[in-house]
Amino acid sequence: MRLDKLLFETGFGSRRTVKRLIKSKQVEVNGKTILVDNLNVDPELQEVKVAGERIHYQPHVYYMLHKPNGVVSAVTDDNNQTVIDLIDPSQRVAGLFPVGRLDKDTEGLLLLTNNGQLGYQLLIPKKEVTKSYEAIVNERVTSEDQVAFAKGIVFDGGIKCKPAKLTILSSSNNESRVLLEISEGKFHQVKKMFLSVGKKVTYLKRLSMGPLELDETLPVGSYRPLHLEELTALRPYFK
Repeated sequence: MRLDKLLFETGFGSRRTVKRLIKSKQVEVNGKTILVDNLNVDPELQEVKVAGERIHYQPHVYYMLHKPNGVVSAVTDDNNQTVIDLIDPSQRVAGLFPVGRLDKDTEGLLLLTNNGQLGYQLLIPKKEVTKSYEAIVNERVTSEDQVAFAKGIVFDGGIKCKPAKLTILSSSNNESRVLLEISEGKFHQVKKMFLSVGKKVTYLKRLSMGPLELDETLPVGSYRPLHLEELTALRPYFK
């Protein structure tokens, strides 16, 4: 692993900040001051220090969680159970966090990792990572709603959403089940989109995020490490 990548992944700041640390002679490898950022190092076999303190490198972990209703997407919370609380204490590595958030009453796919760069790449707006949701709505969803979503819903205050794909799975006067695909992550976005057309979401479940799809055999409230093929599919976001 390159020295600058190691420092970045262990929380010493942006790549520019890391380069400044190295140039200012604050980084040592096996007792020798290093002035180049592209040096290959192995933190398990070599002693890497920054400002005299040794780095303890934690390899990245990637967990798929089937988030249940009633749990908040946060690292800590004084009043509610968090998604981190669902992880076995022996597997709660330093820096573990949920990539994005699901509302407290929303179920479904949530990626937990300690790879901050991956999280950034999946959430940065310019990447337009597609997320799909299954929703139950309290009224009939119509073709007119589909057209409105495709054009881009506008919230109160003039905030416009990007075009979204709305598929009607079943519909009646009292309830509709739909599939919604969006490429943004605005606060309460799915619920607000339906409120904008006069309807209310009564159930919401995220099915996918980018190439990662919820394992439907994973019980609600359970998690597992990502499989190799899932990590391979996420490779374009490992920048």
